Amino acid sequence: MRVVLPGKPQAKLEAVSTAQWEGQRVVAYITGNALAILGGPHDLIQTVYHDECLSLDAVAIDETSGKIAVASLDEVFIASTGRYDRLIKLWRRQSYGVEDTKFDFTYLSHPAVVTAIHWRKPHEGQHTIDNVLYSICGDSKVRIWAAMDPHGPHAFQLWSAIDMRESIQPRHLGPTPQPEFRYAFIIDCHDFTRATERAVQHAADQDQGENHALEHLMEVAKNNPEICVILDRSGHMSAWGLESIGCKVRQPSNVFNVAHIQNIGLPFSQSAISGEDIVQFLNFCDEDQDSDFTLLMHSFDGRLNWFEGNLDELFDPSLREQRLRAKALWAGHDGSVKKIVRSVSGKAVMSRTNDNEGLIWKQGWGSHEMALTRVSSLDCSEHIHRSWLLQDGNWLVNLHHQSISLWDVQRSPAKHVGSCSFNLKAKLLCLIPLPRQSRERIHVATISASMTGIVWEIILPPLPSRSSPLGDSYMATIEEFCTFNLGLCDDLAFMMPVDPAGSAALIPSTLDTFAKDVAISYTNEGVLRSWTAYVDTNGPSVEWLVTSKVETGIDEPHLASGSSTRKTAVVDKSKTTLTIWDMRSGQLEHEDRYGDLDIIQDLDWSSTPDDQSILAVGFPHKVSVLAQMRYDYLNVGPAWSSIREIYLGQSTPHPIGDSTWLGSGHLLVGTGNQLLIYDKEVTSTDGMIVDLSLPVHKRGPLNLFNLVTYLNGPLPVFHPQFLAQCILGGKLFLVQKIILSLHKALKFFTDGDDLDSLVSMSPDDFYLPQNNLLSAARKEMNASFITFSDIDDPETVSEELATSLNEDLARLSVPHISSREQIQLADIIECVATAEKHRRSMDDNAMRYLLFFRQHMIRKSQVPREQAGITFREIAWAYHSNSQDILLDLVSRQFHNRMLWEHARECGVFMWMTDLTTLRSHFETVARNEYTKTDEKNPIDCSLFYLALKKKAVLVGLWRMASWNREQASTKRLLSNNFSDQRWKTAALKNAYALLGKRRFEYAAAFFLLAGNLQDAVNVCLHQVRDLQLAVAVARVYEGDDGPVLRALLEEKVLTQAALEGNRWLATWAWWMLGRRDLAVRTLIDPVYTLLETPESPKMQARSYLASDPALVVLYRQLRGKVGKGKTSVGEKMEWDFLNQTARSYQRMGCDLLALDLVRNWEFLPKEGGIEKVINGSEYGGDVLRSPRSPVQMKLAPREFIEPDSGSLLDSFGF
Repeated sequence: MRVVLPGKPQAKLEAVSTAQWEGQRVVAYITGNALAILGGPHDLIQTVYHDECLSLDAVAIDETSGKIAVASLDEVFIASTGRYDRLIKLWRRQSYGVEDTKFDFTYLSHPAVVTAIHWRKPHEGQHTIDNVLYSICGDSKVRIWAAMDPHGPHAFQLWSAIDMRESIQPRHLGPTPQPEFRYAFIIDCHDFTRATERAVQHAADQDQGENHALEHLMEVAKNNPEICVILDRSGHMSAWGLESIGCKVRQPSNVFNVAHIQNIGLPFSQSAISGEDIVQFLNFCDEDQDSDFTLLMHSFDGRLNWFEGNLDELFDPSLREQRLRAKALWAGHDGSVKKIVRSVSGKAVMSRTNDNEGLIWKQGWGSHEMALTRVSSLDCSEHIHRSWLLQDGNWLVNLHHQSISLWDVQRSPAKHVGSCSFNLKAKLLCLIPLPRQSRERIHVATISASMTGIVWEIILPPLPSRSSPLGDSYMATIEEFCTFNLGLCDDLAFMMPVDPAGSAALIPSTLDTFAKDVAISYTNEGVLRSWTAYVDTNGPSVEWLVTSKVETGIDEPHLASGSSTRKTAVVDKSKTTLTIWDMRSGQLEHEDRYGDLDIIQDLDWSSTPDDQSILAVGFPHKVSVLAQMRYDYLNVGPAWSSIREIYLGQSTPHPIGDSTWLGSGHLLVGTGNQLLIYDKEVTSTDGMIVDLSLPVHKRGPLNLFNLVTYLNGPLPVFHPQFLAQCILGGKLFLVQKIILSLHKALKFFTDGDDLDSLVSMSPDDFYLPQNNLLSAARKEMNASFITFSDIDDPETVSEELATSLNEDLARLSVPHISSREQIQLADIIECVATAEKHRRSMDDNAMRYLLFFRQHMIRKSQVPREQAGITFREIAWAYHSNSQDILLDLVSRQFHNRMLWEHARECGVFMWMTDLTTLRSHFETVARNEYTKTDEKNPIDCSLFYLALKKKAVLVGLWRMASWNREQASTKRLLSNNFSDQRWKTAALKNAYALLGKRRFEYAAAFFLLAGNLQDAVNVCLHQVRDLQLAVAVARVYEGDDGPVLRALLEEKVLTQAALEGNRWLATWAWWMLGRRDLAVRTLIDPVYTLLETPESPKMQARSYLASDPALVVLYRQLRGKVGKGKTSVGEKMEWDFLNQTARSYQRMGCDLLALDLVRNWEFLPKEGGIEKVINGSEYGGDVLRSPRSPVQMKLAPREFIEPDSGSLLDSFGF
């Protein structure tokens, strides 16, 4: 659903027309140089722009043909009148020829200006038409003209007149009130009859009992009269029936009173501007059985209201609170919307055009929150550079080129309160509201491209109260507060306030990095900074602090926008690539490349009540809404996803000017001179929402906030991602307890039941040390008061229990997880049961590897096309395991002891095996399996493997048996030679290069080995075969782990690849292989590209959040203990930051309990050898701490780090 503000209706009687054409109600009105065509209160059918015209003059819709015309219904007569004209010119058609159409005319004279004319519509089903013309005159009379003698010289004669002033008389004693405007409109007989029928039907459906107003209405409707309705601005209304119009002898009863009421309740304009108090009314009741009586109120102050209701309620003489229901308010601008500015709360917005025409709107409440009410208008003579709304839209600040102005926008038109001139020569970048002390004392700042700026202080009166509904503008002041210089030397491209998605920033007690951001900046080199500020009212002065700095690597960004939740979106110079960055961690969360025609032109942030972020990406003719998602490191899931696409091309050809979020989650879009409001409701059946795999109980109607909160909220403890992270953290006993608790909970569970997200476990279970948890569980099992049902409960996850539980999962829909996640849960349960059999014979690292390898194999069996192997995360666990022998045996059994190279690559075995003897032995096993994998037993398949093992003799023997191979004879002759001889080395090299030309890459690598050229063989494996594991395996088997080729491969290729891709798991493995254990530990904490010089800039994925896997903290804790605290080159501040970042990652994954466990139980090891040197001068780096008064800087000034207590860690994460 959406609400439409199609534009400002022109202040002309001919600007609005309505008709029912081909069964559909159509309302067309002129707004600027456009024609808005609507089919209902919120149904914008089309907008037609006439770019060659500055404005349009008139519109009319003919119900018969749909053509534009001002004529009688039978096209015999045409009535016209000019502006300020007292005469109606009545044209009568004399002939109907195509080229010789003839008319004569006569005049209908009036004593004052004619303000409106209206042809009577025929009775329903009537074929002949009695032409009747109504005119409304400046003398406050409605005249009825009838064609009493159609063929005479005066075809139309005055049949009757209704005095509008006499029709409404004051009904109270006292002095005579001032003359007041009267308004009139005609309800044609067929509309009146239909509306009466609808009222009767409604009363029957509601079973209202006696209804005297309806009975009176039914009596009136018997003779099919027209109804003339007279109104005034005080809410009085008088209705008059007109019967037998055109009869030559008019009876007194032909004009009679139908009703007189006192509280019509229509929103007449309160504007004091001349002409804006004029109102035009149109009405209809369509053939549709569900259609009520509809009244359109065209106010010349720029509003068009749509009301609906029952006719008996409208004409009921008794007092009623509501006679008509407001369905829509159509308003807007004359010109194209250029900019929309929202207040901090989002309850008020200002829309502005290129001509500096501004309208201030306020949002409704409750069920009317999608309605925007225009509260003020602004027409500024100076160019408006930037604007900001204060006090929820009561006040407005405009920044001009050389001045700043304050406006009171509580009334219409807006009132100018004050201005301040200034002289900044450089380009103005922004208008930023600074952290405030109160709602009445506000500071705003502007910053120029030269990094100099000015702060102004604004004093506002207290908020309006019931006794004083509007603030006193005479109490408001604006004056210059101070000037400042940021002192940055960068090539600053832009600076802007953060999107006000949330509460306003208050002045902090101290200036530090925990204060709320007020602005972001970016340079042409792509350096992002977020800023906060401290206003010293005693100074007066302002101090600025950079709270975060991110080097994005994006040159010359086109656009950027930051949120108060420290998320920043950046658009590159092509205007088609969007990236989203987390400013706290400096990580890339999302990258999206759109088509060449999808030019990104706007970014708007919103947030849910619990600070989950939402981003609207604006294109010329559509808006894409992106929602924050949980981090998913195991499935490499996206951190952001598009959940809604809004296309405007079918409604209007005009491109989008701007958009913004209202505080309630509705999206306001300005296109042309129209404003469109799209509601926050989403449907789970929408294609984009279906892709998110919502749980069954979450399907159905959802609003945007609820959906985003679910996508980011804490996971249930039985969620597969939560269990996987527990496994990586070494919490295998906890995983078993969760599975056992889930099994117990599902015993008596049926679809539709609720399921505790903790499955009846205590929160203590998740952050108590595992040995304490185990002993507590044993005590519980041995307690004397244990129940008989508990005795039968298993203590571990056996294969039998896993089978039983997975059968339950197959037939039940478990709350809080989707069907796909339910399948993944079943896989993890099966893997845990398998691993439990070997738990006592393997260490934790081997268990981690085995669990995820087993899960990989299960998924591979479910999705055969999934050929990718395990990741270097699993390889790192196995590499640091002391149970590699049994692990190798289990993995080999998985492939039925017939491991081929593709299987070895899939499980990474030659990357994680550390014993070279075992490595070479298993490599020979793979060689034999490669040879025997086909019935013909081709020696070519195993040549590379045997030559890497330096077992040429075995290969020669295999060739002797390959009589079927046409290459047997030549290959046997070649292999029989001594390849230590230079001649035969050259021959082998020639064959290798020939094979490269034939794209037989593995066989070519074998001949390079035959020539003794390991380096070229490794290069072929790496670049032509594109198999890093094969290159490493060949090098390790051929020359061992200390050979120069392997070292060069690790240093020049593997580490470079790890730096470019941001793969810390690969980097730590490579450093450990090279014997650089200090860097193997350090790379777990810092991005790899910060530790290495690479020949090219790191890829964008190197900055991705996926590079900071929270499982790195588990390996870091292990290796830190192996290497020793003083030998890791890791400072305590670095470890502190790493810990905080990991805890935030756990939170973004929905694993809040694991974040709590991490910060509660982490131990900072004591130093060895005294105080460590701070790396790179400043551990914060760069110019993050610029303020000399920052308490953070004072804490970090001593080089020795003091371990924080657990309370401070918990406070950092809201626990």
